[in-house]
Amino acid sequence: MTKTLLTVLAAALVVLGLAAGSSRGARDAGPLTAGDHDIVLPFGGRARSYRVFVPTSATGGRPHPVVVNFHGGGSNAAGEERFSEMDHAASRYGFVVVYPNGTGVLPNALLTWNAGTCCGYAKAHDVDDVGFTLAVIDDVARRLPVDRRRVYATGMSNGAMMAYRLAVDASMRIAAIAPVAGGMVVQSFAPARPVPVMHFHSLDDPRALYKGGLGPPFPGTNTRVLHPPVERVIADWVRFDGCVAVPQVRPTISSGGKTATEIVYAPCRQGTEVVLWRLTGSGHVWPGGQQNLGPLARRLLGQPTNVVDANELMWRFFQRHPLPAGG
Repeated sequence: MTKTLLTVLAAALVVLGLAAGSSRGARDAGPLTAGDHDIVLPFGGRARSYRVFVPTSATGGRPHPVVVNFHGGGSNAAGEERFSEMDHAASRYGFVVVYPNGTGVLPNALLTWNAGTCCGYAKAHDVDDVGFTLAVIDDVARRLPVDRRRVYATGMSNGAMMAYRLAVDASMRIAAIAPVAGGMVVQSFAPARPVPVMHFHSLDDPRALYKGGLGPPFPGTNTRVLHPPVERVIADWVRFDGCVAVPQVRPTISSGGKTATEIVYAPCRQGTEVVLWRLTGSGHVWPGGQQNLGPLARRLLGQPTNVVDANELMWRFFQRHPLPAGG
């Protein structure tokens, strides 16, 4: 891929609102105050970086929970902050949100995560994104009191895949995960402990196909991603977590021709649970997140939805699932 094409693609992502975002905080080397901070963290021979949002309620001396929120492929930390709109929930409930940046050939666009068999630059260069994420958590903990039993992960698309990889490769550090619109593509599935999982996915997702298979090409390229069937991913976790085989299917929520159905597998080993939020009518989006997508974004991603608020739902789920004592 030529540098010119990469620049054009980066500009397209800015139009979509997936990659653009101004740095509202300066690079910070000391304790974290309320607001956004963009921090450079050398790791693996690279100048890696992350953004952290600290709500006013999280600046006291007590340890605070942390949610790591991974951007989708082609986006960046600032884009994910805006796309997911998680800062609002963080301010309401007093948790810290960390938005790491992936890697790519451009400094702050077209970034990806090495989630196993996907994606892009990070996969091709075997980037250690698990190690980087754990280093980010440790770096935040040096700057702000962190409750180590309440560190969680979520993410969009390729970022959802990365959340799954953390649950597999770092289950003793990550209490629970809530992936959005992306499946599990790890090459070896052997977590050290049962992990609570809440997954959000639309049957009508045009990019990360619910039933699995090759998604459409990334804009301006011939690159396609092989997605696993969502229900197979859920079944893998149901078996591993030792959940009941027959789920509870809650009443469907409907709004504006879009629906959301909660499917709960519980009880499971060690008090865990596996939850699938199956949506219809919406696309490759963050439920309850950014709603004002432009025409180009809607054409590529499908329709936004606020039939449920993923941030609210996953935070309630996270609250139920700290790491086991001694974990």
